[in-house]
Amino acid sequence: MWRAAVLLASVGTALGCTNILVTKSASTDGGTHIAYAADDGSLFGDLRHYPRANHTPGTMMKVWDWDSGVYLGEIPQASETYNVVGNMNEFGLAIGETTFGGLPQLSVQPQAKMDYGTLIWTALQRAKTAREAIHVMANITNQYGYYSSGETFSISDGSEVWVMDFIGKGKEHVGAVYVARKVPDGSICAHSNQARIRTWDQTDTENNIWAPDAISFARSLGLYNGTDAAFSFSDVYDPVTPTAARLSEARTYDIFSKTSNDPNFVEEYLSYAQGRNVTNRMPLFVTPKAKISVNDTMWLMRSHFDNTWFDESKDVGAGAFHARYRERPLQWMYNDKQYVNERTIAIQQTGWHFVAHTRTGYPDAMKSVLWFAVDDTSMSVHFPAYASATAVPQTWLRGPSGDATHFVFRSAFWIFNMVSNFAYWRWDPVFAYVQDKVVSVEASYFASLEAVDAVVKQHIANGDAQAAAAVMTQFTVTTGDDLVDMWMQFYGEVFVRFRDGFVTTQPPLAHPEDIPVPNCAEPGFDKAWRARIVNETGDHYHVEGSVNPDLDTNKLKYL
Repeated sequence: MWRAAVLLASVGTALGCTNILVTKSASTDGGTHIAYAADDGSLFGDLRHYPRANHTPGTMMKVWDWDSGVYLGEIPQASETYNVVGNMNEFGLAIGETTFGGLPQLSVQPQAKMDYGTLIWTALQRAKTAREAIHVMANITNQYGYYSSGETFSISDGSEVWVMDFIGKGKEHVGAVYVARKVPDGSICAHSNQARIRTWDQTDTENNIWAPDAISFARSLGLYNGTDAAFSFSDVYDPVTPTAARLSEARTYDIFSKTSNDPNFVEEYLSYAQGRNVTNRMPLFVTPKAKISVNDTMWLMRSHFDNTWFDESKDVGAGAFHARYRERPLQWMYNDKQYVNERTIAIQQTGWHFVAHTRTGYPDAMKSVLWFAVDDTSMSVHFPAYASATAVPQTWLRGPSGDATHFVFRSAFWIFNMVSNFAYWRWDPVFAYVQDKVVSVEASYFASLEAVDAVVKQHIANGDAQAAAAVMTQFTVTTGDDLVDMWMQFYGEVFVRFRDGFVTTQPPLAHPEDIPVPNCAEPGFDKAWRARIVNETGDHYHVEGSVNPDLDTNKLKYL
């Protein structure tokens, strides 16, 4: 278990995300999986469900921009759409993304009817494989335009994993240019708000898919005048800046540093991740030194850069309890110099996140499992949802469980936020306590999924697909709802234990008739923080010791 955009906006929230892509031979179980965290403070974390359906000719699909809520119009609906739970469909196709933004002149296509979020869910409803999804996404945007800025998409099925850099053509054109590369089996990939595909083998159409005009379009705008073979999608459409390297690529560097089999990786690319040598680009793929499990990936996504050069838990900005987050904005000025707060993988503003696992050796109807969670990746529990489920838990749905501006107590998004936000102000003691709970609950879910799998397999072996679907749906709904109820109780437990700066425990009763009174320990500040107070204030807080220490000790009990 792993435990231990070009310029992000300086005001408001940022569309920052992190993805990890794991191929079959790089995984412990021979399946593929991708991880995705949707990190935007305006997002409401909910588990979407699109039931399988047939549509009559002439049916139209309304489109709203996922980020802004702006209504973009309608496009024709497909005759058949597939069952989708979250970002995964019944065939094991999964899609994630990170926004890289890219050249500003290409980020506006006001006449477009398709944004990146709707594009993902439309592809999931219309495609069965990663290759199909790439073509669906290209065809839709070529026909109806692309409303969003640059994106990197993670696209996986049970056999293949692909990474695709994708950017619109600006307000004078319709559609997008893109290049997609298949992650070599046995390798992993990661991306975090920076276009990462540079050159590709243009003679290899089996492992690379790209827009026919990906290069010629850049030439037509005067962005590139070199040879086709030397064309770098990332360098032309989303050039790396020091800010992008530090606040975006440092997350990919952190993932690769922990997984790569290259013993020189950490040292070789540190200056790049620091934003001090942006020409020393990291590889697109790495071979892991050990095979990676779904649980490993969950913990990679919980990183705060602890015990690395980027660890920000040890200076004054971390406060008395060594918090891993700083007040935003990420970028700030002092004496006309620009500074940043580190942008860690785990972050307080996550709306929702998942690990989508397409398993091998399972019947098709049950091979796809979405491990879904909301809020801060480092303090939330993933629960397993079958992508073939025909319903999802109400406590994870927008509406029944509130939304980003309306609080509902029995809501996955809000109750996980309540626990994590309570932890932020007293990081050291509360965070460790919460993570222990996360470990325990997720371990129980791995075990319970295995038990339910056996039941589902038996129904499928007996030819009873309906019973198998009912079991998968009931498990998904019940597990999700029960987790919310459990976390509501856990919030009460955390609140009682750490209220008012104490650490409260219940001592054993000396007599059955005794009334319980908790012990309220006062941990206070650690030695380093006490030293800072004295160094900054001198004798301001100094009081001479008493000639009768016992008297003072007794007095302090009542203060």
